[in-house]
Amino acid sequence: MKNKIILFLLFLVSFANASESIDATFKKANDLYNKGDYEQAVQSFESIVKQGNASADLYFNIGNCYYKLGKVAPSIYNYEKALLLNPEDEAIQTNLSFAQKMAIDDIKIVPEVGFKKMVKEFTSTFHYDTWAWMAVFIAFLSLLSFLGYYFGNTVLLKRTFFSLFLLFLIGIGVTVFSAFLQKKYDANYNPAIVFAEATTLKAEPKNSSEDVVTLHEGTKVFVLEELGNWKQVELTDKTKAWIDKKAIREVKK
Repeated sequence: MKNKIILFLLFLVSFANASESIDATFKKANDLYNKGDYEQAVQSFESIVKQGNASADLYFNIGNCYYKLGKVAPSIYNYEKALLLNPEDEAIQTNLSFAQKMAIDDIKIVPEVGFKKMVKEFTSTFHYDTWAWMAVFIAFLSLLSFLGYYFGNTVLLKRTFFSLFLLFLIGIGVTVFSAFLQKKYDANYNPAIVFAEATTLKAEPKNSSEDVVTLHEGTKVFVLEELGNWKQVELTDKTKAWIDKKAIREVKK
């Protein structure tokens, strides 16, 4: 028992020391950034990432460093990673838009329209975990309303609780369906940034295939599948083609 307590105390001390070290490195990196030493600052920020730490603020600062250094792809890549962790942050969105203006390619964005757009906008209101918890809560309310209906001693009470029960059943269906769709969307959403200075996309996953389009660093694509050294990607204009997987870096990795 005594040995377990000692090991636990040693763990707490090592954890505290590690946290202090990360905080000190983060502060040092911020000081370097404020002094205009962006090369050293980005190295310090990225050393924190290599230790297994990740946050929207950390990737945002890394993106700022690369933006100041004029490096298009790394700045956009890190802003996109920050946005994944904090999609509502206006500062990240603003700086990302500035970084994207440095990219050469101007790929048309084809917006989604109609009923599919409405459903997507609705389901994306919450994370799929939130939808799932809402479904559990509504299921609990439906159980209470059923008990109210079952034990109600007047016609009015029974009708009221039965109506609520039906309403909650619909709510369960909506929340479960929304959770399913949102999880499916998140799983299929696989953005990547072109890091190659220039790369040619092919109609098929082989070098001898027909050229489709040439992309430059900083352009955002969406990975659909992988085959050998190739990845099929979709552009924002819905063009689908194959790209050498070494030419891109996936944001979720």
